[in-house]
Amino acid sequence: MNKKVLIHSFFWLSLCLSVLAPAGAILSTTESLGKAPVMIDGTVVLQVANSGEFTAEQRADFINSALEKKVQSGQLIQVEVAQQDGQITLRANDRYLLTVTKGDVELDFGRQEQAEIWRQELQESLDKARIERTPTYIGKALRLTIGVISGASALHWGLSLFCRRLSRRRSQSLGNNSASGSSTTRPRQQFWFLGLSLLLLGMWGAVGFYLSELFPLTRIWRYKLTGSFTKRIFELGSKSYSILDFLFLLVLSAGVWVLIRGFTQVLKSRLLQLTGVDRGIQDTVALLVQYALTFLALLILLTIWGVDVSSLAILASLLGVGIGFGLQNIANNFISGLIITFERPIQVGDFIQVGDLLGNVERIGTRSTEISTLDQVKIIVPNSRFLESEVVNWSHGNPVSRMRVPVGVAYGSNIKQVRQALLEAAKSHPDVLHHPSPQVWLQEFGDNSINFDLLVWICEPPKQFKLKSDLNYRIQASLKKHGLEIPFPQRDLHLKSPQIEQLITKIDHWLELQTPAPTRLYYPNSSQEINYCQDTPVISTKVESPNSDLDLLTEEIDLDTLIAQMRGADGVEIKERRYGLKTFHKCFVGSEAVQWFMFTQKATQIAAVQIGQLLIERGIVHHVLDEHSFKNEFLFYRFYVDE
Repeated sequence: MNKKVLIHSFFWLSLCLSVLAPAGAILSTTESLGKAPVMIDGTVVLQVANSGEFTAEQRADFINSALEKKVQSGQLIQVEVAQQDGQITLRANDRYLLTVTKGDVELDFGRQEQAEIWRQELQESLDKARIERTPTYIGKALRLTIGVISGASALHWGLSLFCRRLSRRRSQSLGNNSASGSSTTRPRQQFWFLGLSLLLLGMWGAVGFYLSELFPLTRIWRYKLTGSFTKRIFELGSKSYSILDFLFLLVLSAGVWVLIRGFTQVLKSRLLQLTGVDRGIQDTVALLVQYALTFLALLILLTIWGVDVSSLAILASLLGVGIGFGLQNIANNFISGLIITFERPIQVGDFIQVGDLLGNVERIGTRSTEISTLDQVKIIVPNSRFLESEVVNWSHGNPVSRMRVPVGVAYGSNIKQVRQALLEAAKSHPDVLHHPSPQVWLQEFGDNSINFDLLVWICEPPKQFKLKSDLNYRIQASLKKHGLEIPFPQRDLHLKSPQIEQLITKIDHWLELQTPAPTRLYYPNSSQEINYCQDTPVISTKVESPNSDLDLLTEEIDLDTLIAQMRGADGVEIKERRYGLKTFHKCFVGSEAVQWFMFTQKATQIAAVQIGQLLIERGIVHHVLDEHSFKNEFLFYRFYVDE
């Protein structure tokens, strides 16, 4: 959900509570004392207790009904204290209202003193009720209402306009470093928005409560609404709770959650970043701190709310067992994510294989890990799978790995020439490492061929399948060059019929006439050719320039426009960054730039890395320490113009 929607919901809920809170507090206090309120136009005037066979509620209902009839009549009402049958009573225009009992007496007053106090309070409330129903008062109250609402609306609009202009000025003052400014000012803007919302909350709460006091009808509605909210509907232990109590708990919980969320953001962006640990560990530590603080805050709020937390232990244990059975897979994946984050058997950017899945690790979350296959398909894998099954990680520790290419040659071939041909094919490929050097092992004498294994070392495991295909092309050409044959499964068939032998001879002769001799072979991604027009095959090599892909990118991309976009308002995020105890000014992250290239240039991840490498080779950007080429990693790069 949008943060603004949450804040607005919190705003209006708090506004309602601010209007209902005073009346709710009065009703809660009244119920706790075992008394019932006597009201005039929604305002509590006095409280009566139980008396004999009548409950406090019954007495209050009788008195409220009599007072309501008196007020509706519009006549001048005179309240008096009278003696009747040895009891002290209150009468309105010589009509009985109530009898003052010992339970009604408050503090150390006597019944006579209490009756006099109640008479004065009732008289003032009845006079006020009669005045509030006159046309003069109603007109004055309406004008005052319009004025208050207009003033509050103007103040609301003025504060909102002031905050928008202040935010616009702060954004404009950042100048050319707009990308960096957007990330630093966003928390400040959220802080200003939250502060403005709280200020407007207090203002409208005060306005709502003030206006509800002006008219008798609004006070009555407020009291009825508050009564529905303060009615006890739920009991926990020895205490009962109302809807208003739950709303207060909800508002307090939301406020605490906002504070905890802000604290964890500061912890992650300020403190954990100084340690220089991996970003995944920073996120995990911040998340665990947020969960722990939220749990402790809820326990404290429940204790303040009056809930005996120890009484919830049995209920929590039963719920824990039920949730454990229902959510055991989610809990398993969550714990597995924590283990992966701290033990780091796999990291973002590693090339791994899990079962039949093969690809690069794009993201490690608390519940699942995202893998991008060689077909650029995103696959979400539960974290528990990395701990329950074998994981092949070619990038763990040292990315250099050995690759095996099986080759079979015909019986009768020269073994030394086979070894020489395979080594020539391996050493001619630029992605094959010379140290350790390629090796040729004779594995077995098969049914139809002598089987060898060509073992080569590579440093880029994601390219192993393309490299294997290239080596097969080169091996086939090299074996042809040395006159070596790649056999296929065959069986010898001995025929003794002369007619069949003559027919086969004619067929072979016809096939020789119909089959043209091969003239050349080629290598993919190069212009190396083998010419068979001469008696001895001659290999002519025209190696393409290693920068051919970059030259093609240069033709397709306008570098000046690309640089302007990168440094523009919607470009990569260029700002001051810290790693460990070092600070690097005006730099951007390589992995973020790769994502930006993929989004803006509609490029694959490999092409995006090539674009970044093109900028390095053209002398436009460089690694801040000049230690790395352009990589899709958390490395800092800087434009030379920002030096």
